[in-house]
Amino acid sequence: MGRDLRVLFSSNDRFDANEAFTNRQRQWDAVATALEQHLVRVADPAFDVQDLEAPRDNILVLHGLGGVGKTTLSRKIEAALASADHRPAQWGEPTWPHERILPVRIDLARSAGADFERVILTIRLALAELGRPLPAFDLALRRYWDAVHPGEPLEEYLRRAGLKAKVAQALPRQMQAALGEVAGALMLPGAVGAAVGQVTGAAVRALRERRQTARALAGCTRLADLLEAEPDLEALSFYAHLLAWEIERLPAKRSVTPVIMLDTFEDVGDRTHRDLERLLQRVVWLMPNALFVITGRSRLQWGDEALQGQLDYTGPAAWPGLAPHDLPSAHTASAAGGHRQLLIGDFSPEDCDDYLARRLSRDDEPLIDDSIRTVITARSHGLPLHLDLCVHRFLEIRRTGRTPQPADFDHTFPALLARTLSDLTPDERHVLRSVALLDAFDAALAARAAGLTREAPVMRLLERPFIRENPFALWPHHLHGVIRSTLRTADDQTDDRWTPGDWKRAAERAFTALGEQWTTSATPGRMMLVGCLRQGLRLARDHRLDLGWLTDAAWAYVDDSIWEPLAPPTPDEPDGTGSQTAAEALVELLSALARRQHEHRERTAERLTAVVDNGLLPAELTEMAVYYLAKAQRDLGRSEASREGMQRVADGGGRRAPAARRGLAHLARIAGDFTTALGTARTLGWEGRHHRVLGDIWWTQGLMDQATAAYETARAEAEQHGIAGERATAQAQLAFVTAFTDPARADDELDLAHHLLSGLDLRATTLTTKVAALIRDAGTTDLDARARLLRTEISVGGLASAEATLELGLAFHHAVRGADAAVEAALSRLEELTRNGDYACYTDIVCFMAGRLIPARPGPPARWLDGEEATRDRWRTLVTARRGGTR
Repeated sequence: MGRDLRVLFSSNDRFDANEAFTNRQRQWDAVATALEQHLVRVADPAFDVQDLEAPRDNILVLHGLGGVGKTTLSRKIEAALASADHRPAQWGEPTWPHERILPVRIDLARSAGADFERVILTIRLALAELGRPLPAFDLALRRYWDAVHPGEPLEEYLRRAGLKAKVAQALPRQMQAALGEVAGALMLPGAVGAAVGQVTGAAVRALRERRQTARALAGCTRLADLLEAEPDLEALSFYAHLLAWEIERLPAKRSVTPVIMLDTFEDVGDRTHRDLERLLQRVVWLMPNALFVITGRSRLQWGDEALQGQLDYTGPAAWPGLAPHDLPSAHTASAAGGHRQLLIGDFSPEDCDDYLARRLSRDDEPLIDDSIRTVITARSHGLPLHLDLCVHRFLEIRRTGRTPQPADFDHTFPALLARTLSDLTPDERHVLRSVALLDAFDAALAARAAGLTREAPVMRLLERPFIRENPFALWPHHLHGVIRSTLRTADDQTDDRWTPGDWKRAAERAFTALGEQWTTSATPGRMMLVGCLRQGLRLARDHRLDLGWLTDAAWAYVDDSIWEPLAPPTPDEPDGTGSQTAAEALVELLSALARRQHEHRERTAERLTAVVDNGLLPAELTEMAVYYLAKAQRDLGRSEASREGMQRVADGGGRRAPAARRGLAHLARIAGDFTTALGTARTLGWEGRHHRVLGDIWWTQGLMDQATAAYETARAEAEQHGIAGERATAQAQLAFVTAFTDPARADDELDLAHHLLSGLDLRATTLTTKVAALIRDAGTTDLDARARLLRTEISVGGLASAEATLELGLAFHHAVRGADAAVEAALSRLEELTRNGDYACYTDIVCFMAGRLIPARPGPPARWLDGEEATRDRWRTLVTARRGGTR
């Protein structure tokens, strides 16, 4: 943890400003594991530093998006390898002696002015600390330097470059000593300090002639060829082979293992210009006894076959740990098992809070209070750069004399945008902005959203670390949360920034592409429908688009009666009453329909009433809202209002007209007008779910066999049409009627109902299965406790029909047991529930079951299909049969 001078000089206040380092345990473990494996490999007697064909595993890549903390991590790894005093305690003790490890960190950032010469010199300077010349390499380097930098002393260059002043003075002396050592061995006359060409020529001749005098250098089989080659930048890159050979032959007391860290690797070049990357890759390949830890924004492509010809060594055979198929996920990667590319993840919420608490402090207390830290943590999505920008914003606000508040940090930073876009091509930036409109995408969707006829820029962008991947999702790619929110909301001052019109056109392209994916998908289904709806609704709402394909998609969504959540309400979304566009109204409509499985029907009715009243939806979607409003009103016991709504939809002749006629049949049934209900049911057809409606009528008459057959047919029709919600509903009703007649069969029917309901969100149907389970157990045990819990669950949903059915089932249980007082209590509750006339026929059924006379009540009597007496006999028989066969 060092001093943060920018923060220290930003205020007159005295407080601790520390560059906090938050635990990166997983990354350190990867480095430690890679180093342990590397040490074992180079210690193997079979290891040959001059073997140019063996696959290379001397590399670990730590990549991640800009601002995630790669440079900080690189510095911390360097310090931890150099000294145990600088290693975070949580990283634990290493299993290797520190004196054997030589960390060399090189920042390749453009701002650092790094070039290839500087990389090679930095490595050689680090080795200069060993205090001895490296004759083979030093001879070649001196020859190169005199040819490429004539008249410029190496020591002067090193001084101007600011490279390690102490060893910078030692290196020229060591190189001169190396020249003298070679000259002496070859018995050359006189001073040779200015005659490097003479020494080189003599050394080459001696090596070619295999003279005894060159035995010290003869072990390096390619030295003569390198000394004869033209001394240019290409040759300099091959001199890394000489460095590796010299390191290999160091005496045991001075032997070291270099760990060379190349930071900011994204500044090496782009995917088209790979000149510097080719030179650096050559160094990694030719120094197999050094471990290279590379940090940058993107993974290395060296393991890809497609790069053949652009780099010297490519493909999975050369770099088994870098091959694309070996790339692990962000959460499971390790250095073991051949995986040598590790995505540096974001901070966890706990790490974010810890970082902010330690970043600024006074008297060992955090300067940023916990309420502000909470907002910053949530907004950052774990990105360290966002945390640092918030720290500086905190200080800027304090400089104005105002106390920072949590709301000050619900904020985006243009600096994040500049950092993200800095190394992207114009096409990649265009695609990035386009996909910021999408929650998730694949390559085809991204290209269509960007208006491109080719996917190459998309494929390049997908390799960037701010693109996250879930291979099991419908669309596998999504944008890092903080990058996405910044792109969409920050004040974009880049040269190619988008106007509001550009964003609108991109939204239209993305919207159209989603619709095409839904209608033309090779694998259409519920997942594709819901995925396209979720993204399409958001785009249409946020950018005020016409509904287009959303109308048909909305109907497809409701037809299955599954009700996955589509647009969960959030604080910044309209609540329905404030809808301004058709898209907003449709979002509210579908959200209300999905949420009704979890809300009281009163709340559903309120939301749907608002949608109908605002008049923003086209006629066919207004019909949808009116129909489901009528259903909610029926559930609430408002039969007259429900009847008006159902009649309006039925008269309109639209898509929901058959369902509305079914609703009218249900209303007739619950009013006890079974003759009208039956007549209507026989006209409904499949679209009106005629068999299920018939089953609902038959069971109230006590005609359980006919009801069973009707529900079985209804289930079969639903399977034939692929309507999962209807199939589950028919099966739940089948379990309900068999519970009265055959408890053993009811067990099996309930098991199937629970299976069919798995993954569906159908509250009323689920309650039907619970009532059925209670009826199945009628007469066997005390069911009052179960009934109380179920009664509470039903009341939370505002489902009057389920409440009346529960009391009917409980009355059946008491009638089977002959508990007259309990039957009377159930009858009283039913009379209270049915005071408005709905479900009043249920009180008649209870009287039939208990052998009682029907009490006088206002309103017309029930119109039983074959008369009261026949119906009474059937219900009474069900009770006596259960008494005789109670299990």
